[in-house]
Amino acid sequence: MILLIDVGNTNIVLGIHDNEKYIASWRISTDSKKTSDEYSIQVMQLFNQAKLNPEEVEGIIISSVVPNIMHSLENMVRKCFCKEPIVVGPGIKTGINIKYDNPREVGADRVVDAVAAYEMYGGPTIVVDLGTASTFDVVNKKGQYLGGSIAPGLKTSLDALINRTAQLPRIELHEPTTAIAKNTTESINAGMVFGYIGLIDGIIEELIKEIIKKEKNSKDEIKIVSTGGYSELLASESKYIEIVENDLTLEGLRLIYERTIKK
Repeated sequence: MILLIDVGNTNIVLGIHDNEKYIASWRISTDSKKTSDEYSIQVMQLFNQAKLNPEEVEGIIISSVVPNIMHSLENMVRKCFCKEPIVVGPGIKTGINIKYDNPREVGADRVVDAVAAYEMYGGPTIVVDLGTASTFDVVNKKGQYLGGSIAPGLKTSLDALINRTAQLPRIELHEPTTAIAKNTTESINAGMVFGYIGLIDGIIEELIKEIIKKEKNSKDEIKIVSTGGYSELLASESKYIEIVENDLTLEGLRLIYERTIKK
């Protein structure tokens, strides 16, 4: 049984993989103020609710884009599971050749997503991760991570709009039925969702053009995979996104874990 932990800016996703399948997954809030003891209590409660035995965890791997939370999380792992976690970063065997100016600058989540997407779908692949930030990453046919683009996430953009305007209400985002909305709440929702779909498709379109030009692939060869908290809401309206993989990051962590312990 392997514990997979993906630390994002808003949420921490935890998954349990055992006997070739995922048997549990949870999403908790990312809070850098929590101590290792507080995280220990929370994680043990999740294990108890799922009737899982912490002693059966053979290994743990963590990817994180929040450095100041790692001390508490790593200590939590040691306390709860009496093991040293693998942390995705320089020196870890990913199976992906990173062609970035400075590979250390690439977020662990982007690398993990690329690993999973290439393993599952080959290349060239565009990986669209729609979370607190929206990342667009390209893996070519040779399994090389070429880089990509970063934009504010949908909720991040909404928060900026609400925080910078005096009279606009805070809303819950949902699939809009029309762009000609009849009230303020639906007008904000339509503008955010339809506008963001335009952003997604615009960036993907530019990436496709560059892949065709630089990698000499045809458009039909390029696969586009989406993941992240807003992928279900946005992908169905996109002209380009073909595949939604909610567990893409967890799968990437599992692959990196196996490659690391076998090296």
